[in-house]
Amino acid sequence: MFKDMLGHSRMKINFHTHTTVSDGMKTPEEAAALYKAAGYDAIALTDHYVFSAGGSLSGLKILSGAEYDTNLCCGEEGVYHILALGCARDPEIGSEKRLPAEKIVQKILEAGGTPVLAHPAWSLNQPRTALLLGDVAITEIYNSVSDAGESSRPYSGCFADLAACLGKPMLLLATDDTHYYAGNDETKCAVMVECAEDASESEILAAVRAGRFYATQGPEVHIAVEGDEIVVRSSPVSRISLFTNVAWADGYCSRGENLTEHRHKILPREKFVRAEVTDKDGKTAYTNYIVLRV
Repeated sequence: MFKDMLGHSRMKINFHTHTTVSDGMKTPEEAAALYKAAGYDAIALTDHYVFSAGGSLSGLKILSGAEYDTNLCCGEEGVYHILALGCARDPEIGSEKRLPAEKIVQKILEAGGTPVLAHPAWSLNQPRTALLLGDVAITEIYNSVSDAGESSRPYSGCFADLAACLGKPMLLLATDDTHYYAGNDETKCAVMVECAEDASESEILAAVRAGRFYATQGPEVHIAVEGDEIVVRSSPVSRISLFTNVAWADGYCSRGENLTEHRHKILPREKFVRAEVTDKDGKTAYTNYIVLRV
């Protein structure tokens, strides 16, 4: 567990992990041991088309999960990869590899799970995907393996901001999507979930759905509205940036050394805002959106 600068207890979690059960290079036990040694409190095992129940492995909390996709490869066809987190039972998608994305989402929900749109930049998803998959409220803003592999599209901030411009600001995870375990896609990202040390899987997922987390490669970050200002607070970083529906305005970025706070007076035309902070080593943390007006 981690105590943040606001005094809140947080679990460090990776919500996207593959093992030898599908196409990962380590066994579930080896993956759990590796993440535990790196200070994580939990991981979700999300092997392709194989539902994994929650529990514990190698002394680490394991969250139930799986990953399902539309079995397509080209952006113009509609490549959709959907994580199933916290399902109470197997969504029973395993034998139907050509299901449309909407049906995959429906089956996850019917199984009591939380669907997450994985790596939209890697998949070349268009912002209207957020509207097409109306019951999916969470996506990945960063996906480590999408940089470690051959696509070089790990960052989905532009997708998320354009979806927010269409009226759907999504919750933003940073995940590893671990496959290779070769020093470039494991223990790189975490979701810092505000919850108790003994939180159950359902309590952890409820906190995620409520947006009680920030996503990070290392730094800590928090965002709030205070009076007529947006205030971002963080661990020492070299850049603090704001992202809104406005393409450009003064005061959206601070650069320097050991920055820990940034303030911005809310503009009448701003509908939403989120923040990113980047430290001297190039590691970034991401807040969720604050909706300022509809």
